[in-house]
Amino acid sequence: MEFSHIPVLLRPCIDGLKIDPTGVYLDGTAGGAGHSREIAKRLTTGRLVALDQDPDAVATATERLKGYPAQVVQANFRQAAQVLQDLGIPGINGALLDLGVSSHQLDDAERGFSYHADAPLDMRMSQSGPTAADLVNTLDREELARILREYGEEPYAWQIAGRIVRTRQQTPILTTMQLAQLVAEAVPPAERRKHKNPARRTFQAVRIAVNGELDALNQGLEAIFSCLVPGGRFCIITFHSLEDRLVKNKFRRWATRCTCPPEQPVCTCGGKAKAKLITRKPIEADATELEQNRRSRSAKLRVLEKL
Repeated sequence: MEFSHIPVLLRPCIDGLKIDPTGVYLDGTAGGAGHSREIAKRLTTGRLVALDQDPDAVATATERLKGYPAQVVQANFRQAAQVLQDLGIPGINGALLDLGVSSHQLDDAERGFSYHADAPLDMRMSQSGPTAADLVNTLDREELARILREYGEEPYAWQIAGRIVRTRQQTPILTTMQLAQLVAEAVPPAERRKHKNPARRTFQAVRIAVNGELDALNQGLEAIFSCLVPGGRFCIITFHSLEDRLVKNKFRRWATRCTCPPEQPVCTCGGKAKAKLITRKPIEADATELEQNRRSRSAKLRVLEKL
């Protein structure tokens, strides 16, 4: 299947990175190489390292970056520091993360990310390890409910988890439509009328759990920030509130000078800020982009500069 990808918030990302043609840059989420190619185009003696854990994305990005000063590596961005060390790169001038599911992963029904088409319940970004089906057929009700509540912010988590457990006692839950149908049956009729797709939050929660996305993000932020040289820019696009909150808090902490308790009248920590916020508020898609690319509607870009 053709790997389609319209890069989200492309211009603000390129502006945010403030690209030095001689610098070294990291795209931690290569996907269809939309952002990667635009970064690589602006380099002369510089270099781009593009990472992706999805073998489909690695193959596509490698093809699309031919002829540019770019190298694609199959890895999760949480491994960025190790990858850069292995490549003999001591520091980078900028990094980009475009989080969430790629257009290709959503559009390829067989990958099992979408509740719009029937397919095996998979959801693995790396195409390895336990699947979504493994998760929903083995975890107990309490753990399923926790995942739906924490990762999907799902108000009917307990009811949905109960429905999953009861159903799988009769027949295993193996397809996306089976799961979507269960969610629809578990939520009140008013909720079904209000939301055309009441399964959206459940699919998000299960996907995050299958891929360990929030742990990867937490580790990846630390790893990548440690590799930035002073003046290096870090651009991150998030697509839901959990990711955005994590990024916002991490950025704010790096940009805070004093770490003393707020009730302490005088600073005694002698702390120094490690970074400055380039965006006080996240950048969102303008009307033109929203019209051209519906997947940009929940995107938020935050930019930080290392001191």
